[in-house]
Amino acid sequence: MKIAKLSLHQDVDKSFIVHSEVFPFAPFHHHSEYELVLILTGKGKRMVGDNVDRFEENDLVFTGPFLPHRWMCDDDIACDARAFVIQFSYEFLGDKFFEVPENAALKHFLHESVRGYNFYGSTRQEIISILQKMMNSGHSERLYNLFAIFSIFSGTKEYRVLSSPASINSFMLKENEKMQKALEFILQNFHNKIQIEELLEITNMSYPSFYTHFLRNYKMSYKQYLLEVRINYACKLLKTKSYNVSEIAYNCGFGNLSNFNRQFRKIKKLTPSRYQKELFDVEPGEGFTI
Repeated sequence: MKIAKLSLHQDVDKSFIVHSEVFPFAPFHHHSEYELVLILTGKGKRMVGDNVDRFEENDLVFTGPFLPHRWMCDDDIACDARAFVIQFSYEFLGDKFFEVPENAALKHFLHESVRGYNFYGSTRQEIISILQKMMNSGHSERLYNLFAIFSIFSGTKEYRVLSSPASINSFMLKENEKMQKALEFILQNFHNKIQIEELLEITNMSYPSFYTHFLRNYKMSYKQYLLEVRINYACKLLKTKSYNVSEIAYNCGFGNLSNFNRQFRKIKKLTPSRYQKELFDVEPGEGFTI
């Protein structure tokens, strides 16, 4: 259950990586490079840090260094998922490029990307258009296209921050490796019934020690954290209108509809049905964020 550290191959005569990826995608992993991922085909769950969301065609995500992430298809057997990936290191243009005064906004954007971004609106369309050009362009043109993406990065506000602040230190500090294992297990299995004994086994900790460490890292108990993950994912499913409330309750790990309604109302202060109605009452383009 350890988070893998994976790196794509970089040609010696290239300064950054351009990669076409096909299913099966990499497991839950991280790396030192910044990464821009465009989903070309496929749909399923996306994990970025401690965020679990849906992905489909034209999903566009940017991750900072050492932020764990994974894309998982709904149906592994019939999955035909493809992605286009750009990776670059902070120093790929030298150690001064992002430090010049003209790049202050871009540097801030990169610094905050340790939590991951999901783009929407005209920003997503503009970046996708550039990436489509990069798929079939020459090496020099790809570099200039990347500069065009940097220009968009430096000015856009059309993105949602994905992972919570609490998850960053846990992922980046080596001494929190046991909590990383627990977090990964919860994120990959929240739709099933999770027993505390499973978490104690994979972390090799006693219950008092595990409870104390989890509370210190995430500022809540593991039960509350699991509930938050389930409810947040339920919000994403309500947004799609692809499932009824009973199906969502089951897909998010709740044993029955009444418990789902009760827990949802406790956290969101309204019922799932009312939440969905208010969600779609938001005017298009307002960038409603869950």
